[in-house]
Amino acid sequence: MSGGGTETPVACEAAQGGGGGGKKRDSLGTPGAAHLIIKDLGEIHSRLLDHRPVTQGEIRYFVKEFEEKRGLRELRVLENLKNMIQETNDRMLPKCRETMQDGLEEALQRLQAANDSICRLQQREQERKKVINDHLTASEKRRLLQWEEFLKEQPQHRAEVDDEHRRAMERLKEQYAAMEKDLAKFSTF
Repeated sequence: MSGGGTETPVACEAAQGGGGGGKKRDSLGTPGAAHLIIKDLGEIHSRLLDHRPVTQGEIRYFVKEFEEKRGLRELRVLENLKNMIQETNDRMLPKCRETMQDGLEEALQRLQAANDSICRLQQREQERKKVINDHLTASEKRRLLQWEEFLKEQPQHRAEVDDEHRRAMERLKEQYAAMEKDLAKFSTF
């Protein structure tokens, strides 16, 4: 066997060990041979199939090493975290607060200035819109008055144009009548 330790001869080997191969095997019914076989089978079984003692020892060793290494590692990690937090609280946090206060004050001043500028621009725009609206309203009123005057003057202009047209028609009629008379004089020749 390759597991190390002493090997015990199996009953078959013990029976054949004497020499000539012509003898029949001894019967397995002898008390010593059966005992040796059972003992050998138990040993083979425990070496091949029963690994509990070895695995339990390995597991205990692994757990012990893991807990020791992990415990020290976690302790170092926690110590590093504590130092970083302490440093942050002592040095970085006050510096960040100061920087933030300075930055916020400056940003607040800029925002206030921008807000004031926007308010002035809005006021100017509203004033400009008001002037434009007032001008448009006045222009619309003037145009309405002009339109009303135009409509009032229309009948008078129409009457004048109609009168002028009637006079022009009468002049043309007189002119054509005179021309017909002149033509009538020449047609008698």
